[in-house]
Amino acid sequence: MGRPKEHDEETRAALLEAAERLIEQHGVDELSIRTVADEVGTTTRAIYSLFGSKDGLLVALAMQSFVYLKDGLQRWPETRDPVSDLVELGAVMYRGFVRERPSLFRLAFQRIAPGLPLGPEFFDARAAVWAVLEMKVRRVEDAGLLGSRTVTEGAVEFNAMCEGLANAELRGGTMLPGDQGRVWRDAFDALVRGFATPRLRPKPQRAAKQPAKRAP
Repeated sequence: MGRPKEHDEETRAALLEAAERLIEQHGVDELSIRTVADEVGTTTRAIYSLFGSKDGLLVALAMQSFVYLKDGLQRWPETRDPVSDLVELGAVMYRGFVRERPSLFRLAFQRIAPGLPLGPEFFDARAAVWAVLEMKVRRVEDAGLLGSRTVTEGAVEFNAMCEGLANAELRGGTMLPGDQGRVWRDAFDALVRGFATPRLRPKPQRAAKQPAKRAP
């Protein structure tokens, strides 16, 4: 029989949960290998064995945001109304992620720990979430309600709305308490239903008139 792993997936999950909790309580700058290990009741060796370093722990924690979002996108029920489904994804599923896991959002999207060594696994996880989001937007296109936008353009605008509203709610001061849910829903309703409206083309700029040349 092979030797059992000293630090297993259960330990890994407990360390990630503890790190997330400590960041929410004290901020990422106060996080240390020792405090995370003490929170779980293990040794710093467990963190080095599983993540390699504090940066490795933070990268793994940031990647948890993509696990959460991909699972939420895939599990969200689909109805015969793809527009309403996409509105609900933003106003309920994504907002739920921001409210329930704010530290994950800040790490992955606000990059509150600059300089992290984000390798291919991080960007592959992000791309996997993006692919599922585009599938949701494609349902709107298939219904003939995406207007002149491409699926990618619709996904970009949807994602920008998600991140903008999340920043506003977490920062505070711009949404009245108790009014945040309505703001999210109104914003996504206007965005997604507005996809079907033809986009206005910018008016061509008129060339500036050149002063008439005087005869010599």
